Amino acid sequence: MCQGENLSLQKGMNYSSRSDQSVLLMSLRKGAPYQDHVEDNGLTLIYEGHDASRGGVVRDPKTIDQPQYLPSGKLTENGKFLEAARRYKNDGEARLVRVYEKLRDGIWADNGDFHLVDAWQEKVGRRHVFKFKLVVAEAGISTARSVRAEKEDRTRIIPSAVKQEVWLRDEGKCTLCNSPDELHFDHIIPYAKGGSSLVASNIQLLCARHNLGKRDKIE
Repeated sequence: MCQGENLSLQKGMNYSSRSDQSVLLMSLRKGAPYQDHVEDNGLTLIYEGHDASRGGVVRDPKTIDQPQYLPSGKLTENGKFLEAARRYKNDGEARLVRVYEKLRDGIWADNGDFHLVDAWQEKVGRRHVFKFKLVVAEAGISTARSVRAEKEDRTRIIPSAVKQEVWLRDEGKCTLCNSPDELHFDHIIPYAKGGSSLVASNIQLLCARHNLGKRDKIE
């Protein structure tokens, strides 16, 4: 994952000023530190911003507002993504974000590319947290308005439970060459051709080479 993105990915929010694509790490697992969730049958991701770093006067980051600025006055990752969402509203150019989901310790799934289209703060308990809205970036789709035209009975994101089942069934290896490296969750009947994301029988593990070679072909 880190090698593919050419980033260290030491943190969950990674705004890259060197390219057009940034990276977010999410989790839908019980007990996850942040409340990420999907909406619109998997077409929309609501991602929670990240807390202040622990240390110094900050003993419990969960008791204070999520920061927009560092003590130095520079933007935090929250602030950088917030500014990117504001730019989208001003000029219509949405920031491209690659999203990875943690399935279990050491195992991450590539959920694909999303466009960052909105951001805000909301009160949770006694503090304010950031929320970021991202929509699936499909071919030919560049704005949230286009995404809403997708069929509502389709689910693009593969649910975590299905990924867990497929990972165990395929023993964490490519089903074509048994490689354990750079694995992707692949739709056997492609999503673009109506394939379901909801059943393990339509999902398989493929290495990056075989996944790229297949594209939207039905084997």
